[in-house]
Amino acid sequence: MAGEKLEALLDRLPTTKSIDELQVWTHELRDWLAVKHVLYHTVNKRGERAGTFTYSREWAERYLANNYEAIDPVLLGALRRNHPMDWKMLDWSSPQARKLMREARGAGIGNQGWSVPIWGPNGEFALFVVNHETDDATWEAWTRRHAKDVLLISHLVHQHFMRLMNREVAEATPDLSPREKEALTLLSLGHSRAQVADQLSISESTLRAYIDSARHKLGAQNTTHAVAQALARGMIVP
Repeated sequence: MAGEKLEALLDRLPTTKSIDELQVWTHELRDWLAVKHVLYHTVNKRGERAGTFTYSREWAERYLANNYEAIDPVLLGALRRNHPMDWKMLDWSSPQARKLMREARGAGIGNQGWSVPIWGPNGEFALFVVNHETDDATWEAWTRRHAKDVLLISHLVHQHFMRLMNREVAEATPDLSPREKEALTLLSLGHSRAQVADQLSISESTLRAYIDSARHKLGAQNTTHAVAQALARGMIVP
């Protein structure tokens, strides 16, 4: 069953037509992996940066504003490797690195991590990260069980992201994605967010990401407005 759900999730990856849609898909991937956070970040040979993540935007902005890239053991370790790495393998001994970890924990980042460096054929570097909060033994068991899946997923995400950046994927239309339509349809029928998340087999956090994406596309002020707009435009039929 778990393998079938991953296959269905990966089948939907190519249907994401923009980085915003991929961002929402990433939340669902996080749910399937049953971890706190997932991140993908890339820098091409022109120095252009882009990515998708489930961290808070406040933390992402703080990380960049404070130039934490220069001291982050996760990034520095990835730049010296071409194979997956457990964060426990990295050097956290400096005061700056320990301070960074304290701040990250305060921002909701877990104490465990698994990173996959990706070196692309066109000079790009990318990093795929899975992050969680748990003890060492539980994390070791998790990585042993999911390491191959994470490696596959990381490269599929990278390949699709490169197509998006190179505009090889058609631009997203104003229409809602199938998952956004499903979410708004169920909400229009009076189901609670918890019920909708359960029926779609996603977390309430991921559901919120789909709703926010739909609201943005529809120019809606809130969820009720988004449902009303979708109904009025014939995008959903209850």
